[in-house]
Amino acid sequence: MSVQPQTQHPIVGAVAAARESVKTVREVQPTFMAPAQKQAAVLELDALEATLAELRLRVLAGAADAADEAGARDVGAWTAQLTRADLAAARADAQLAEALDRRWTQVAAGMADGKVSLAQARVIAHALEALPADLDPRLVLDAEAQMVAYCAEFNPTELRRLGRYLLEVVAPDIAEAELAKRLENEEQRAREKTSLRSKVIGDGLARTTIVHPVLDRDRLLTYLHAFTSPRKHHDALGGEEDRIPYPRRLGQAFCALLEHLDPTKLPQHGGDSTTVMVTIGLDSLRAELSAGSTVGGEALSATAIRRLACNSAIIPVVLGGNGEILDLGRSRRLFSPAQRKAMRLRDQRCRSEGCTVPAAWTEAHHLKPWAAGGNTDLGDGILHCNYHHHLAHDPTHTAERLPNGDIRYHRRT
Repeated sequence: MSVQPQTQHPIVGAVAAARESVKTVREVQPTFMAPAQKQAAVLELDALEATLAELRLRVLAGAADAADEAGARDVGAWTAQLTRADLAAARADAQLAEALDRRWTQVAAGMADGKVSLAQARVIAHALEALPADLDPRLVLDAEAQMVAYCAEFNPTELRRLGRYLLEVVAPDIAEAELAKRLENEEQRAREKTSLRSKVIGDGLARTTIVHPVLDRDRLLTYLHAFTSPRKHHDALGGEEDRIPYPRRLGQAFCALLEHLDPTKLPQHGGDSTTVMVTIGLDSLRAELSAGSTVGGEALSATAIRRLACNSAIIPVVLGGNGEILDLGRSRRLFSPAQRKAMRLRDQRCRSEGCTVPAAWTEAHHLKPWAAGGNTDLGDGILHCNYHHHLAHDPTHTAERLPNGDIRYHRRT
């Protein structure tokens, strides 16, 4: 008995015919097309791509039997193996195919008509599935129709923003309460997922990664911006700090923020206010190149310790030759709030030549270093922004006091 050849399915035949049709222009170069013809071709190709994407998803929506026959775990795994696609992407396609087939038929129709792209369809499905589960089905249909209509004007990113407020369009009477509920859920999940990981990576660096709520991001950036130089006018004097990439300036501002935290306002730690103690020998502290260390922590250069001792809430422990403690901080090591206010009134800004950082964003610096016996009085203090305060303690630079009281820094040659 002869075996009859299997009849070709209309979908397979249509796709094969489309491929053959496109092959007829494989050698045709679009270079000499008129601009209007190129525009028409791009629009037609975009519509065709959406139509083919819908057809592909429609086939995937009914491919469970094929996946079972092939022994695949699910349609996504079957597709990934069959087409050599990424498994995560293939499973996302399979999930979208099922959603379009069972629920979002208007989106599928828009794709079939070439009016909704695959990327737009993903965004719409996500927005619709975020609607309240008990929402009136008629309102859900209205929401789906509205999002499909938006596709004629908005790209996927814009659709995503519109989707967040979709409920306000279709059900404004319950939108505010649902928005509040969604935000509370988001904030609760954000608190549950908050984490911090820190690792020393060498070369004097550590990598700290923080995942935290958006509200704390806004607060952190507000604090950090107080330590970064404002944008200068074109006629203002520019300095080396103006050429620092902004992400690096934010990183430096984060370090400055930590230095300015008041340990007396932090939780008690080990029976005392949370503090950081730095140990260094007296001769090392006075030397140009030497080192110390935090108690139970990392090594620090004497340059860094001298700068921290100038204005940070860090206790320097100065050791003598036999390791005895010569100085456990100094009662007037830090400028008082009243002195800092007087300096802000007097200096108005960072006193490094040409710097325009306002006084409110500066730090008090000892003109005669604390480590060299400098006094903590108004005449020995001057305001510096965080960048120039680092520069003041940088051994690769020299400082020159100008007649107007400003400080001019030079790189050592």
